[in-house]
Amino acid sequence: MRLSAVALRAAGAAWRECFPLQGRDVARWFPGHMAKGLKKMQSSLKLVDCVIEVHDARIPLSGRNPLFQETLGLKPHLLVLNKMDLADLTEQRKIQQHLAGEGLKHVIFTNCIKDENVKQIIPKVTELVGSSYRYHRSENLDCCILVVGVPNVGKSSLINSLRRQHLRTGKAARVGGEPGITRAVMSRVQVCERPLIFLMDTPGVLAPRIGSVETGLKLALCGTVLDHLVGEETMADYLLYTLNRHQLFGYVQHYGLDGASDDIEHVLKRVAMRLRKTRKVKVLTGTGLA
Repeated sequence: MRLSAVALRAAGAAWRECFPLQGRDVARWFPGHMAKGLKKMQSSLKLVDCVIEVHDARIPLSGRNPLFQETLGLKPHLLVLNKMDLADLTEQRKIQQHLAGEGLKHVIFTNCIKDENVKQIIPKVTELVGSSYRYHRSENLDCCILVVGVPNVGKSSLINSLRRQHLRTGKAARVGGEPGITRAVMSRVQVCERPLIFLMDTPGVLAPRIGSVETGLKLALCGTVLDHLVGEETMADYLLYTLNRHQLFGYVQHYGLDGASDDIEHVLKRVAMRLRKTRKVKVLTGTGLA
């Protein structure tokens, strides 16, 4: 629900111009399985013909791990921006132009839950592999693809979606709604018969250090960093700030609030009351328990 500028002025609304980042720090999250996973990816490169990097379409220009380009950049590369159903794609052409400026010319937007645009992936991979030299694998008839990305962007979901479409079979990779489900580089999983294509799933790997606090907050809101590492209230406050700044006031109607607010404590209290997430506690006062 959008409000006009006139309505905002009439309500006397004054939203924050910037989010206070002083004193905030996004925790580094590079556990042992991530470091091992990156080393295993590097050692598996001689078995790989193409690299598919999966990222969240909601943050297409931020949060990607630069280590992928540095360590896996010798192979043909396809960027899959997943969760397109959750993203605002009105600027899709500008996003593609920006990525092309960074050398990423092959980009596909997908929704692996409903298998949208997933059919484009196998033909594109076949084209990329066919036009490149297959180091150490020229005698192999099959094609092997390494699937990489930061945590919780849908790498395992992509593998399962490809198997549904091309093999008419069930899940091969475990999926979940939080980062860290895949803990190790998997063995090859077949996803297509003709052409014969195998994929290898990998654990999500963040950059060892997140350079920008705001980038870290965006990653956390998209579920690529565990909530408690950033702080749930900080994440909620940044989301509220972003919604108000872009005049997206659907949360007011969704939670039945009296009106839009820039005070996260007020909003959380109203939401808790609305959802009946409150509890009674005993308080020791000067006259006894109350």
